[in-house]
Amino acid sequence: MDVQNLQVTEDEEGMRLDRWFKRRLPMLSLSHLNKIVRTGQVRVDGARVKTATRLAAGQKVRVPPLEVAPPAPKPKISEADARAIRDMILYEDKDLMVLNKPFGLAVQGGSGTTRHIDGMLASLANEAGERPVLVHRLDRDTSGVLLVAKSRRMAADLGEIFRSRKAQKIYWALVEGVPKPAQGRISLFLAKGEGMEEKRGAASHGDRDQKDHTQREKMRIAKHGDEDAQHSVTYYTIVDKVAPRLAWLSMKPITGRTHQLRAHAEAIGHPIIGDPKYHGEVGDRRRHDPLRAVPDSVEHKLHLLARRLVLPHPRGGTLDVTAPLPPHMQKSFDMFGFDVKRYDPIDAAPE
Repeated sequence: MDVQNLQVTEDEEGMRLDRWFKRRLPMLSLSHLNKIVRTGQVRVDGARVKTATRLAAGQKVRVPPLEVAPPAPKPKISEADARAIRDMILYEDKDLMVLNKPFGLAVQGGSGTTRHIDGMLASLANEAGERPVLVHRLDRDTSGVLLVAKSRRMAADLGEIFRSRKAQKIYWALVEGVPKPAQGRISLFLAKGEGMEEKRGAASHGDRDQKDHTQREKMRIAKHGDEDAQHSVTYYTIVDKVAPRLAWLSMKPITGRTHQLRAHAEAIGHPIIGDPKYHGEVGDRRRHDPLRAVPDSVEHKLHLLARRLVLPHPRGGTLDVTAPLPPHMQKSFDMFGFDVKRYDPIDAAPE
């Protein structure tokens, strides 16, 4: 091939040079790329660069004649995955889509995980090979709103909104017992557990941090100054209750730590129903008290829903999307007479 001068697109803004080459010329070996960059054959706007150089939209990259292997065959698009993703869409525009993630489906891959949303999104890649990008994550057993960008540029803009805490996330949970006070603020330091917790029989499920089939990490309450300790804050309020057995909580996390809501619920003595990991000693005692125990008819699945996501849209206006209850939570709401149209007091909680 002859010398080419290729222009960096807006979607490629901020991309490292080596990753830009990997995207544009995936058949080019890393060793050959290092050689042509080191010898000055690759230039950006006429200047010598390094493989770690960040590119800006509009710049021109000089690409010399290359020694490349024949392109690998494109992976076969899964129409089943594409249909499954489309069936999850709660909202969509030209820049992004909001999915209703079902219970039990992982967001990203890991050991022992072969089917996950990140992999399924490859089925929606365009002709140039660009595919939708995850903006945030949910645990495997958490249902509800999941934001996906349609380009790397939009993913970066949305990621910045999340980092600046301009995104408001509201979760619904059913918890064991009735918290006191009815409204509160949970402020704790969380860190990864010192050991690993064995999976608890058939009722346990994988999650975002699954390491293998039998063991998973658990977050622990830490102290300020502890290694890896991160501050976490959640506002909660009781929407309805069946005293003394259980309560319907609306929860607004201000920070976004791993397993934050699950660990916070356990920490205040009211673990989320169906949580195999953050079950709590108080929850264990409560389950052996017939007057306070959660009925056996409640499905042993995590009763946690990412109910609503509100954030400024990078193109202007406000994105405000709500997810319906997953089937197992709908069944529990029906059992206890909870009305999803009931006023949610968390709306008045601080931002």
